[in-house]
Amino acid sequence: MLDLIPMTRAGFEKLKAELNRMENDEMPLIAERIALARDEGDLKENAEYHGARESQGMLQAKINLMRDKLSRATIVDTASLPKGEVTFGSTVIVKDLEYNDEEEYTLVGAGEEDYDKGHILLTSLIGQGLVGKKVGDKVEIAVPRGTLKYEIIEIRSNFE
Repeated sequence: MLDLIPMTRAGFEKLKAELNRMENDEMPLIAERIALARDEGDLKENAEYHGARESQGMLQAKINLMRDKLSRATIVDTASLPKGEVTFGSTVIVKDLEYNDEEEYTLVGAGEEDYDKGHILLTSLIGQGLVGKKVGDKVEIAVPRGTLKYEIIEIRSNFE
């Protein structure tokens, strides 16, 4: 099943630029490292050659993952999103009912996540648990470490 990945135009462009940088800047540098290491002789005991080949393989895996994300991307029309409930792009302030503190999350698409700033993927467990909720709703979200219990305190649309 093909799962679409919601993202803004800015997030899509950011991923495209990152893919372009990896393909056109990083990959040629690694190819050059491989060629230089190959010129040093015996490849069986050439650590530089094996290290460069490993770097090339890891970068190719990242490129493939990025291409997959871009191929499944769906640009969200933010004007059509409902108001007053948690949607893509919303900033949500929740009260953790277990610890009695507040947390703030912004639901974003691929390429825009920044967990240190509270920008979490819409497709994450927490993101999916919050979508469609309104101020005052209480929600329980099953995550690997247990169940999070939140109350929605505030919702801000970032596209108004």
